[in-house]
Amino acid sequence: MNSKSSFRIDPMTKTLPIIDTVSALRQQVNAWRTQGHTIALVPTMGGLHEGHLSLVDLALQHSDRVIVSIFVNPTQFAANEDFSTYPRDIKTDAKLLQQRGAHLIYKPLSSEMYGAHETTRVIVGKIAQGLCGTSRPHFFEGVATVVCKLLCQASPDVAVFGEKDYQQLLVIRTMVRDLSIPTKIIGGKLIREADGLAMSSRNQYLTKSQRSKAPLLYKALQQVVDIVEKGHSVSQSIKAAKSQLTNQGFVVDYLELRDADTLDLVNKDTRPDARLRIFAAASLGKTRLIDNLAVSNLEP
Repeated sequence: MNSKSSFRIDPMTKTLPIIDTVSALRQQVNAWRTQGHTIALVPTMGGLHEGHLSLVDLALQHSDRVIVSIFVNPTQFAANEDFSTYPRDIKTDAKLLQQRGAHLIYKPLSSEMYGAHETTRVIVGKIAQGLCGTSRPHFFEGVATVVCKLLCQASPDVAVFGEKDYQQLLVIRTMVRDLSIPTKIIGGKLIREADGLAMSSRNQYLTKSQRSKAPLLYKALQQVVDIVEKGHSVSQSIKAAKSQLTNQGFVVDYLELRDADTLDLVNKDTRPDARLRIFAAASLGKTRLIDNLAVSNLEP
């Protein structure tokens, strides 16, 4: 490495390298390629938990070297959202990644990711509309843009994303397909707390009282899935679930049954063999929770 390289040994972990420039990242990737290694990327915003670490495990199954990016991406936050307060703890994140077997942290500054005169953004289209795309219209443009950048910067063979952010996973798969990016996108299963709450960095925003109620979102989805799979009314089961959540203090953004491949709303024209999934987003206080569950054996 030359003297200008940002490849360094992190003083907190002593062993896990942290890189903060594109040039240093590409230098390391090229060195690994020369050694014959395959490379995986796990993009994150930090605040790591078992859900993220399970993605590292999955990445290690598909590659020789695993890069974990940690970047709180400003372009996917609206002005009234939690960009400034989003959990940031690189010391803890680095220790967790070292213990899990990751090989490198890529932690660029915003100025490294977004130049002063940069104007290009990636807009994916239909798959990014509806669900979170309705209430957060800025979100998927920011996600697609930063992920496109990360894939171009790291040139990984595979990249791993969690199914908790299911719409995001489909948005990224669509972008990679449409832009002919030569990276395989792998989805990792949603990881839950013992009481069923989907793991999320934002869960730490919950008060003690809110945390005790938060698993009710998962339970509401389970009830809808059970009713729907038994052939009962989809609309009535969803209406009842929304009412129950509202009564418990949730502000429901959406709770919808959709095609798992296209994200089209389920209706009379939905293919009989379609894979279905129930999606939900709801807030408790200032904390926005999202969750989803697969549905099987849907009867007419």
